[in-house]
Parts: sequence; structure tokens; C-alpha cells
Amino acid sequence: MIKDNFPPYKEASLDSLIPYARNSRTHSDEQVAQIAASIREFGFTNPVLVDADGGIIAGHGRVMAARKLGMTKVPVIELGHLTETQRRAYVIADNKLALNAGWDEELLRLELEDLAADGFDITLTGFDSVPAEVEFLPSDENEHGRLDELDPMMVSCPHCGKEFDARQT
Repeated sequence: MIKDNFPPYKEASLDSLIPYARNSRTHSDEQVAQIAASIREFGFTNPVLVDADGGIIAGHGRVMAARKLGMTKVPVIELGHLTETQRRAYVIADNKLALNAGWDEELLRLELEDLAADGFDITLTGFDSVPAEVEFLPSDENEHGRLDELDPMMVSCPHCGKEFDARQT
């Protein structure tokens, strides 16, 4: 059953949150540092999901990063409506479903190159750098090293169906 109302964000102390002992997802020190850097740059944009007792359902890495940053409280959403079985399954689903996504490699290249050109620290995206990690992607640069003079890359808006050139956005 899909719920029509959304649970409110709450604030919880880190000391009150209980990691799931059977969480099969792992977080290296390097990845926790990346999450901490992301929180520092963008804010705590993704709340920790907990059960009615403060057990962490999703967000173990965010909690570890919050501790690394010296935070004492984090935003949480309580998913008290889940059964014990649903909670255990969602611990896995939350991570695996995200892994099942892919990349539009050309758009990824464009975005990373534009961010780098704007002086943004690419490592905050989770990529090491544009050339090193995305070099496997095909390059469509012309002889001047510019992408904006190429043939248009037409994409359709999923909401209205209007077509536009993704290279010009």
C-alpha cells in the first residue's frame, strides 16, 4: 500500500541511533571521507532513515560521516510503518536499487568537464577527476577541443516531450 502522507523530518542525536548489525553494505574510510566532504559542501541533504526505535535502516555511511564532522544531531525520517521483514529487505533494496542505475556517458562527460571548467572540485562528485576516471568515455571534442560546436545532442523532456539540445543547457 502506498502511503499518501509523508513522514516528517525529525532531528535525532547521533548517540541515539543504532546501526543495523546485519547491514551488508560496507563503507571504507575513504568513502566516509567523501560523504563527509559532500555534507560539508552541500549540507545534510539526505536524511537517515530509522525505525521506531532509532535503528538505522538507511544512512549508515551518512551517520559515520556526521561523526567524522563532529556533528551531534542529524535529520532523520522514521519509517515506523515497515514490518520487521520489510525493514530488513529495505536495508538491502536502498543500496542495490541505486547500484542498478547506469550513466549516460556523454552527458556525464559534459557535466564533469563543465564543472571542472567552472573551477568546481570534481572529487566532491565522487569522481577522482574528469580525465582520469572518465577517459574510457568516447570524446566528441572537435579539433579546437570544444564540445559546443558539435552536432546537437537532442533529448526529450520526460514531462512535456519537448526536444532540446543537451549541449546548450
